Amino acid sequence: MRTSARTQGKSSSCEPLHKNHRRANSAEKTWVILPPDPRADQLAKSLKVSPLLAQLLINRGVTDPQSGSAFLRPKLTDLISPELLPGVRDAAKRIQLAVSQKQKITLYGDYDVDGITGVAILWQILTLLGANVDYYIPHRIDEGYGLNVEAVESIAKAGTQLLITVDCGITAHAAADLAKKLGVDLIITDHHQFVATLPQALVIVHPALDKSYPNPDSSGSLVAFKLGWAVADLFKTGPKLNPQMRDFMLNATSLAAMGAIADVMELRGENRTLTSFGLSLLSDTKLPGLQALIESAELTGKGLDSYHIGFRLAPTLNAAGRIGHARLAVELLTSTSLAHATQVAEYLKSQNGQRQRFERKIYNHACQIIAEKGLDNPERKTIVLADTSWHSGVVGIVASRIVDKFSRPTIIINSGSTPAQGSGRSVPGFDILAAISACSEHLVTFGGHKMAAGVTVLPENIQKFADALETYAQQHLSKEQCVSKLNIDALASLSEFSYENVCEMQTLGPFGQGNPEPLFATKGVRLCSPPRRVGATADHLQFAVTDQTNSIRCIGFRMGPLEKKLLERDCFDIAYHAAIDSFNGNRSVQLVIEDIRFE
Repeated sequence: MRTSARTQGKSSSCEPLHKNHRRANSAEKTWVILPPDPRADQLAKSLKVSPLLAQLLINRGVTDPQSGSAFLRPKLTDLISPELLPGVRDAAKRIQLAVSQKQKITLYGDYDVDGITGVAILWQILTLLGANVDYYIPHRIDEGYGLNVEAVESIAKAGTQLLITVDCGITAHAAADLAKKLGVDLIITDHHQFVATLPQALVIVHPALDKSYPNPDSSGSLVAFKLGWAVADLFKTGPKLNPQMRDFMLNATSLAAMGAIADVMELRGENRTLTSFGLSLLSDTKLPGLQALIESAELTGKGLDSYHIGFRLAPTLNAAGRIGHARLAVELLTSTSLAHATQVAEYLKSQNGQRQRFERKIYNHACQIIAEKGLDNPERKTIVLADTSWHSGVVGIVASRIVDKFSRPTIIINSGSTPAQGSGRSVPGFDILAAISACSEHLVTFGGHKMAAGVTVLPENIQKFADALETYAQQHLSKEQCVSKLNIDALASLSEFSYENVCEMQTLGPFGQGNPEPLFATKGVRLCSPPRRVGATADHLQFAVTDQTNSIRCIGFRMGPLEKKLLERDCFDIAYHAAIDSFNGNRSVQLVIEDIRFE
């Protein structure tokens, strides 16, 4: 249910939805349907919403009118004060000194969207304050993830006196020691998991350093946004920021929102507030780089939501680091010239097209190997694949697609370099970082999250690592966790999906991790119009269904092969998202089919 950002708690109007839905997985799934909650009717009356929307709120842990109102109508004033973020006060004071004394500051950011947007936010705030500031983004393939000693040495030689990491550095002990030795003050800003012993930095800004901090799941871009906010507050001459800084801080919420969504952060609490507000401004952003990026994606003038960031804008920015150098993406987002930004955005768009071609080729090759080696055997718990021809910048995306298809923790490795570089993705409930850590004797380096991680490994140790990971998973991963599940919010009749109700449901957005797009199921529906294959290659399927309470048009993306089967069955069950279609300006309810059961 992708919605215009303008409707997310700010208006009762209903905006059309973008139809380019991606069906993630065609494999058979187990439906898990949440039962109706007896509290829904009372919550619906208190909030003056439909019982179905109340049920959706309860499914997301929102059970009382006060929290329900806050969820449906997030306010920018709900953002946590930057001073509460652990480490931010000392970091802001050190930056204030550097700005005042014209010391050279270098921002060292990660090469993904979260790091890129965080660097862009801090660089522009410091530039507005008149700082002597530069930025450094490591090359994904040549340097790898995180703060590295070679980069620290070159940055120090270039005269940097204050080095600030963005979205990285919390495990960079050797690099931190070198910075101290070379006389460079180091401020680490990060949000990734860390071990008991922290790097020897001047200051560490990290939301999880204080267990009482209300938002330990902040993105790297949000941490950077908060630090920039705190620095700007130190330089204000009155109760408010100067107009130029205030305007940028508002536009910066769009950058921070992009980082949070692209990094798959929990879109609850402060993260939801930030992304909701940032998305509401994105369509009318005043930042030339974002304007050019949106134009290159052919989204100008459209209401933008988390789907557009996750599947249209973020992949283009990420392509810079995956295929080329992520510094170009920062150059785009910090550009003050629309003409220059347009040139960069078009180039990144072409790189993203190349990334997509690499991805398809590697994915098909990986699926072929899985079939040949029997790695899809039900008794197997993990998938580890390596090939010398696979591009290191794309292996993480391919790992995600393999997990979608086979429901197994997966690590895809480019073994064409020494050490080989790999990226892993997990299934819900299985901590892949803990699993990799248990097998680390076979690795050179590793790091990441519970659901995603990266490794470097000597080519001759790949099989040993794969065997060790499988042994660990056999002991810690249940068969139930390896079953692909479709988590359905409610069993509903088609009569519940009036135009007004579907528009009302859009106030639940933005959707993402922790707040998924609502998914419904209706059993025993029948065709009320013949299915029709559509799309350039006839991959998609259009049809209409009825359950005797209502009739609604449906679209099943990549479901063209089911045409004959639908015609052969009297009735079937459907799982779907409810959307508003605006084809030819005519707005009407349409069901975007996620799965069909024929039992």
